[in-house]
Amino acid sequence: MNGQEISLAATADAGTRPRALAPSWRRLRALARAELTLFGRNRGAVLTALLMPLVLPFTVRPATEQIDLKGIGLSIGTMTLTAAIGFAFLFAVYSSLVGAFVSRREELVLKRLRTGELDDLEILTGTALPAVCLGLAQALLLATACAVLLDAGAPRAPYLTLLGLLSGLVLSAALAALTSAVTRTTESAQVTAVPLVLVSMMGSGIAVPLDILPDRIAAVCAFLPLSPAVRLVRAGWTGELSGYEALGTVLTALAWTVVAVFAVRRWFRWEPRR
Repeated sequence: MNGQEISLAATADAGTRPRALAPSWRRLRALARAELTLFGRNRGAVLTALLMPLVLPFTVRPATEQIDLKGIGLSIGTMTLTAAIGFAFLFAVYSSLVGAFVSRREELVLKRLRTGELDDLEILTGTALPAVCLGLAQALLLATACAVLLDAGAPRAPYLTLLGLLSGLVLSAALAALTSAVTRTTESAQVTAVPLVLVSMMGSGIAVPLDILPDRIAAVCAFLPLSPAVRLVRAGWTGELSGYEALGTVLTALAWTVVAVFAVRRWFRWEPRR
């Protein structure tokens, strides 16, 4: 499926009717279906998105066993669960979407789509939708598996976990769109995505709990883009946040989402970089 075929598929359900008569959900469904088809043909992206969130949490488990988790109110189950969902943000959504946005831009797909019925928000949303849905499905599956197999138990404040999931998924997609703006080629997308992945793994509480870091470093890491989402996911299971702390974390996550969306609107590139 080339760029022209994607453009045609994205507008097929809407036909040639005026935009006002073509439901937005139908246009999104057509574009998302085309994106899902392309995603399934990219074996490297599929393996990265599907396997990394499943494998990486268990690679960091030996290190977490050396930490006094009970002293900071955690267990192997809750730590593994938090890491698994965090890795779903980073690999199922963020890393895969950086490559997708760059590929569609360089193949002139985005430029063609902008000449049709789809508006900018619909194009970005439709492109991101398969990866976001995959990330959500993985997060729910991993949460269930950890709760049952690793005795993580049921979440004490499920609404916090839900807020963390939603904010993490949306922010990961927005950050992917923003990263694509500074990525020249599809091949270099694997490189430009690495800094945020590494910083988030080590500083957002995914692989290493912020509670064991020195206070000053932990205070800085708490304001990294994905830190609020990861903290909300974990707090939903442990119930460690007070109402005031939960509100502050939610507002921080919202602030990062607003900033990322604004940056995408301002700097996202729709045409190939020369």
